[in-house]
Amino acid sequence: MITVIGVRFRSGGKVYYFGPGKLEIKSGEHVIVETARGIEYGYVVLGNRQVEDSKVIQPLKSVIRMATEEDKEKEENNRKKEKEAFGICQEKIHKHGLEMKLIDVEYTFDNNKILFYFTADGRIDFRELVKDLASVFKTRIELRQVGVRDETKIVGGVGICGRELCCHLYLSEFIPVSIRMAKEQNLSLNPTKISGVCGRLMCCLKNEEETYEYLNSKLPSVGDFVNTDDGLRGEVHSVNVLRQQVKVIVVVDHDEKEIREYKVDQLRFKPRKRKKKTEVEDAELKKLEALERKEGRSKLDE
Repeated sequence: MITVIGVRFRSGGKVYYFGPGKLEIKSGEHVIVETARGIEYGYVVLGNRQVEDSKVIQPLKSVIRMATEEDKEKEENNRKKEKEAFGICQEKIHKHGLEMKLIDVEYTFDNNKILFYFTADGRIDFRELVKDLASVFKTRIELRQVGVRDETKIVGGVGICGRELCCHLYLSEFIPVSIRMAKEQNLSLNPTKISGVCGRLMCCLKNEEETYEYLNSKLPSVGDFVNTDDGLRGEVHSVNVLRQQVKVIVVVDHDEKEIREYKVDQLRFKPRKRKKKTEVEDAELKKLEALERKEGRSKLDE
């Protein structure tokens, strides 16, 4: 076991582990740490805690020091400079006639580098733009192309649920989401109903996937034939997954058909097998995931 703290540098960003040394650091505090990009100002989301060595990427870098008021002022000043840099970059993009959309600008804490995030339909030759920006800001410039999910995560917004977007608020990494999850939850397959602001399947489809898989495994499928506890036999018309109730088309007196509702424990049927990914599905998922990485997106999202 090793003692670490969890540090986040941007809202909804990935949490990185650092060694606290002899410091007792609590959640909500700010620290100065060294990263691959240089010295950074971070927000502590996980205070001192013990984790398994296997969960830590070695070598584990230690916290340089606790952030001071001067550091806080410098960080706020960097945020102001980012807004100015955004406007300047927009002008330069228009000047060079590039088909790209600027999303965000980020200064490293020590001002050693400025990162410009953008989206574009294809590859962009921005070499002249980088030279132009470097001559203005007199520091290292990095342009990073991101996908539509990353764009939404950075910009933020409000989902159809009326809440702030999960990816912008707290999701540190995107999770694989597939149309199969929507089917499992008996949701409308209308793209406008199950897609998020980014135009991809909503991340929250993953939240209740396991629960629905378990509940569905206890129910018959629509179209199956079942025997009821009142001596009838019929075809499943529809199911209510959460209430564990089934509507069955049964034949009553004089060959008349009627729809009756039963609780699942009132029926006898062959249990449904838990669905497993086929080799074909796995191959398709891997192919799509490779395509996502090629286009600059973080994770798979059908």
